[in-house]
Amino acid sequence: MENTANNAALVAGTSGGTHVASGPLTTELAREASPSLLRSAIDSRVVRLRPMATPVDQISRWAGARHAASMEVDYYAVDTKPSEARLKTSHVLSSDSREAIIFTTDDRIFEPSETILVPSVEGVDPADGETPQPLVLYVISKPDSGGLKVVAVNGVSRNKVDGLVPSINAETVLVRMGRAAGELDVQTAQFEALPQKMRNYCQIFKAQVEQSTLMRLADKEVGWTLSDQEEAAVYDMRLGMEKSFLFGSRSRLNDPQKRTDIYFTGGIWNQTPHEFSYERGKFGGNREFLAMMRQAFTGNAGSSRKILIAGSGLVETLSRFDAVRVAAAKDAVTKWGLDFQELCSKFGTLYIIHSEVFDICGHEDDGMVIDPQYLTKYSHIPLSTQSLDLKGSGLRNTDATVITEASCLVLRYPEAHMRIVARNAVQSE
Repeated sequence: MENTANNAALVAGTSGGTHVASGPLTTELAREASPSLLRSAIDSRVVRLRPMATPVDQISRWAGARHAASMEVDYYAVDTKPSEARLKTSHVLSSDSREAIIFTTDDRIFEPSETILVPSVEGVDPADGETPQPLVLYVISKPDSGGLKVVAVNGVSRNKVDGLVPSINAETVLVRMGRAAGELDVQTAQFEALPQKMRNYCQIFKAQVEQSTLMRLADKEVGWTLSDQEEAAVYDMRLGMEKSFLFGSRSRLNDPQKRTDIYFTGGIWNQTPHEFSYERGKFGGNREFLAMMRQAFTGNAGSSRKILIAGSGLVETLSRFDAVRVAAAKDAVTKWGLDFQELCSKFGTLYIIHSEVFDICGHEDDGMVIDPQYLTKYSHIPLSTQSLDLKGSGLRNTDATVITEASCLVLRYPEAHMRIVARNAVQSE
């Protein structure tokens, strides 16, 4: 490898590592041999700067970022196959055929050899022909004319004919269950989860610090020592990033002054279609609280532990009613360098934290449930620093450092996250 100005050289090791020969280790050599080393050190210091003010950026930075090859990030949001549909038209019990054709609101989710549970309709236990139990159907085929050809696994009897599909009213819920294959079956109906391709833009965030000792200290230390001025600049930068990561609008426009394209990242607030609303200023007691917990944790393939980032109004509202009977509030817990109030329920565990960004951005009564397992950060330009020679360019007699990051946040499994939105009370006439 090439020698540097101090005659030091980088030598490849026997197992893929890199060694410094004929000179000391400097930041220039470190950046050349391991570009991510100093960036990781910077990230490890940044997460300690007032983390409670920027919880979303804190969590994403703590977990690390995926590299983005360009400012435009294409990613795939994967959803689960729907588990239920409803009967479109009523089915009337037939006394002469065990087979029946039924039409559902979404025939596409059902395949031949699958079983269907009809929880609200009674069948009978095949063992004794009398004991009631929820009806189970078996899909024989999907006729070209539409609908599903089914038979009853535990059908009813009529006119001495057993195993008939009983009458089922329209709008009855049909739950998709497991497949049932024959002994000689080798193949089954194909199933591919086709993720939806989505896009977000990395936004270039910058902060400039003058009269900085950062680069001088970085030459002597592997870590990144922050002066008070640098800390204030990075904190302000992270606060702006937090607002963009939450409520930004994905777009690209051309700046007529700079004659270049500017990328704006899209916030995660608008990336999920999942929403729960409540009356502003109050919850409808434990019943509504349980409804919120149920919607946040069920039917979305998410984790059993999620984070509620909330404005001050929502935090105050949740604190007004007694949730002891439905949930257990524990002492504060620390995760990702953040202090949470842990709330445990039978649906899952919620880590609650107040976000001043929600208050600043006009969402003081709102909140967002985030599944950290499916929150991903993409970084085109990792958090890095660059020294500006303002003296040499004749601009100012100062040393300056620019801190830059080009990144965005995306939600995988969008349904695993949920907005909580306050609605105004309906005025009675």
